[in-house]
Amino acid sequence: MTTLKGKVALVTGGSRGAGRGIALELARAGAFVYVTGRSTGIKQAGQLRGTIDSVCSEIVENGGEGSAIRCDHTRDQETEAAIRQIANEQGRLDILVNNVWGGNRLPIGLEPFWKQPPAHWNNMFEAGVRAQLMTNYYAVPLMRRTGKNGRLIIHTTFWDRDKYTGNFYYDLAKNALTRMAYGLSVELAADGIAVIPLSPGWMRTEHVLEEFGTDEDHWQEVEALKNTESTAYIGRAVVALAEEPDRLPFSGIPQQVGALAERYGFTDSDGRKVPVFRME
Repeated sequence: MTTLKGKVALVTGGSRGAGRGIALELARAGAFVYVTGRSTGIKQAGQLRGTIDSVCSEIVENGGEGSAIRCDHTRDQETEAAIRQIANEQGRLDILVNNVWGGNRLPIGLEPFWKQPPAHWNNMFEAGVRAQLMTNYYAVPLMRRTGKNGRLIIHTTFWDRDKYTGNFYYDLAKNALTRMAYGLSVELAADGIAVIPLSPGWMRTEHVLEEFGTDEDHWQEVEALKNTESTAYIGRAVVALAEEPDRLPFSGIPQQVGALAERYGFTDSDGRKVPVFRME
């Protein structure tokens, strides 16, 4: 599949989780994919958690093209340098997936706000919301110069019809990302750049698999994971949006991966169409 041949993409926070799944699927569709993150080196056999280098190795092994850029997106100078490198090497940026997120360094419980550690603020807002904001700050000028057609910014977030997620800091941060996408969609409408907040369901990230003592080859043996989705699922949703010729009507409007699967007909890696994730 080479529907995105000639497109240049950047996936931030791409060493594992949703970022890895998105990077792999964009590369399978023909895009040249830059992967940024802090984890470098080649992961060892049996190690669940990946690195930006291991993801790029997977891309190449699957016949795609990509490049790893070590970048701590909480450091503005490193973010600026990463965008400058892409500009120097490619002269364009067609697809930006803002996925960097530092919010899960502490357990995210359902205790009330006053019992939550204030460190959640820095993890979710400095290493999440602000990191994505500054990536936009440096990337948007390059995207505006890229051309008039086919440019897309994705913010990975969580959204379920504006329901409260149950954790004050998490809810505040994810809604900030969704609102950021909306504001950018207004400001970039005249440039023809669609900005879409994209919400997955319960993903089988490396961390989730680790918590349940399993891996991607054996998750179906764990009853609690029966309604989960692989990280390829959100990757295929991003590809579908990148392929959509009339994506501006989606701009600024939260999209859910399961609903896009119904609309565009793609499936998860095991052939299922995992339904839209709904909070009780």
